[in-house]
Amino acid sequence: MLDVEIAGLELRNPTVLASGILGTTAASLLRVARNGAGAVVAKSCGLMPREGHPNPTVVEIEQGILNAVGLANPGVEEFTEELRQALRGGVPVIASVYGFRVEEYAAVAKILSRAGVSAIELNLSCPNVEKVGSLFGADAELAHEVVREVKRTVSLPVFAKLTANVGDIVEIAKACEEGGADGITAINTLKAMAIDIKAKAPVLGNKVGGLSGQCLKPVALRCVYEIAQEVEIPIMGCGGVTSGRDAVEYLMAGARAVQIGSAVLTRGISVFKKVALEIQEFLEERGYSHVRDIVGLALK
Repeated sequence: MLDVEIAGLELRNPTVLASGILGTTAASLLRVARNGAGAVVAKSCGLMPREGHPNPTVVEIEQGILNAVGLANPGVEEFTEELRQALRGGVPVIASVYGFRVEEYAAVAKILSRAGVSAIELNLSCPNVEKVGSLFGADAELAHEVVREVKRTVSLPVFAKLTANVGDIVEIAKACEEGGADGITAINTLKAMAIDIKAKAPVLGNKVGGLSGQCLKPVALRCVYEIAQEVEIPIMGCGGVTSGRDAVEYLMAGARAVQIGSAVLTRGISVFKKVALEIQEFLEERGYSHVRDIVGLALK
């Protein structure tokens, strides 16, 4: 009833761990898999190690979370072994890739493909690292070029993760599809900030960060809905998925799967099982035999 196929990946249910949450080690990815996720996306990694931004990097705000981790990672060579071990979880492992040049995306994807990962997600849209978020994710031609070069380099399914911090996300999605992307992830966090009125200064060490959580859902849902009307490739909805009802909204808007991130902090690591069960209960109560029966219903 809940199994889905997306860009050639077979998922036992449509819930997927979003990149950046519990995706830094094999142990954490395996733990998520054991707690019911249909697939996992690892934390973004690049060609070289990166320290990221100064603390504080994560703060909780009303109905959401602000983060400015800054793509901290040990580099692709060291992270590869973690991903190899994570494959023991029995669910698809999707590697998230970022770069500061088109060639870097392709080089990192090539190394990760040799590790045996199930798919590649291209982080074209990090809102707190300007060269990534404002360069590749905001320019249709550059996004197309990154996707095309990575697809020339690897034979794995490739998802393009997009940002709503642009004038027309549909234009970027169509450019990625034309470049050969096998799927779209929509959306990444929104560029945002918070001010400490006592300190009279921004809360985050980087001043500006990415906004995630429930407050993001209406924006992300709109993006999925608009993209689904213009592209043929499948979409993973991402942003504020906390309950089965949230997931059903995304599915009806045209997504085939949903990524869950911030809700791991609010509902615990069992959120994947909980959301999957809530989707199943919705289907049974309304007489649907399979989750695919509700995909895109709101588009009709």
